[in-house]
Amino acid sequence: MKGTTDSNSIDAALTALDQYVLLGKSGLRVSPLCLGTMTFGEEWGFGSNLERCKVLFDRYTELGGNFFDTANIYTNGDSERFLGQYIASQRSNCVVATKYSINPGTTEALAGRHSTLNPNAGGNHRKNMVESLDASLKRLGTGYVDVFYVHLWEYRTPVQEVMRALDDVVRSGKAHYVAVSDAPSWVVSRANTLADLRGLSPFIGLQSRYNLLNRSLESDLEPMCSDLGIGIVPWGILCEGFLTGKHKREAKVNSSSSSSQPSKVDTRRKGQVSAHMRDDKAWRILDVVQEIARECKRTPAQVAVNWTMQKPGITSPLLGARTLEQLEDNLGALEFTLTQDQMARLDHVSNPTTWPFPLDVVRNIEKYTGVGLDIEMPPQFKAIQKLKTSKL
Repeated sequence: MKGTTDSNSIDAALTALDQYVLLGKSGLRVSPLCLGTMTFGEEWGFGSNLERCKVLFDRYTELGGNFFDTANIYTNGDSERFLGQYIASQRSNCVVATKYSINPGTTEALAGRHSTLNPNAGGNHRKNMVESLDASLKRLGTGYVDVFYVHLWEYRTPVQEVMRALDDVVRSGKAHYVAVSDAPSWVVSRANTLADLRGLSPFIGLQSRYNLLNRSLESDLEPMCSDLGIGIVPWGILCEGFLTGKHKREAKVNSSSSSSQPSKVDTRRKGQVSAHMRDDKAWRILDVVQEIARECKRTPAQVAVNWTMQKPGITSPLLGARTLEQLEDNLGALEFTLTQDQMARLDHVSNPTTWPFPLDVVRNIEKYTGVGLDIEMPPQFKAIQKLKTSKL
């Protein structure tokens, strides 16, 4: 079982791609690693073509993988189009998740194309929801998606409108479940409370950025998900490739792209890597990742993925491979189990220097409620007891 290790279990497999887990408080079975498809297509400058992406899809499914993540805007629609072709002959075996909210005209502009923005083609509201989903279904060549995400919270549409409209989507049969991405905890908790009171379809999953360089998820979102029974599908787990160890301290990020005309999306991605490379703490974290990788005879990427999978509340981290070699490397994270000592070392070096209020108070909860007393903590909040700050 993920997250239950002993100090001598490093050679034991953590899990397998065909050892399915339930997504949140639902009966939906998904693989413990989700194949992200933002790299399906070359429109954004860092992806691959139809044939090369098919190789990734085939290898993932060959090993029992069934969980695929896309969005209406990824690679300007090619991601959904590619995925639709691949799943056509095995639709029932595949759990397909897509998203709406981001205006496609915005991503067209980022890709260097002129586009007149339709103000109703973005946002969380009902009109965009219905039209975006219909367009996604056409690109995917299917009559339904298994999970339909609100891609991000844009603060303009009332929570009740979103949840009522999402419930209509589920009742129509065009989506089986709904989930949310990149939203604050107050939105998600209010939405699911509203859904519970009114008999609407609740969010069963949350996508959020989470990795060794950014553990803010632990402060509020993870305890919320644990309490509400929401599965966490973290993205950015390798920090745009920084945690693979392929970058060197003395090196500068190459601004060139694999395409002849790099898109602004690709440039922005490289800017994120540059930010990691300027952060001294990021390098200290990577040093420990690489040290543990040598101990395990594994790669840094596998160590980072394995650490993520063992953290509380994590259901199915997103993999964003561009080549078969990258996919095989990431999937190797399933084949071993970091020990408690190795997990503790990674936790220590990556501890945030500060937690936001009131978590800076909560981390001292034992001191305030009775030093030395052994008082049971509900299991969904045990991770809160371990919040610490680091002065590294």
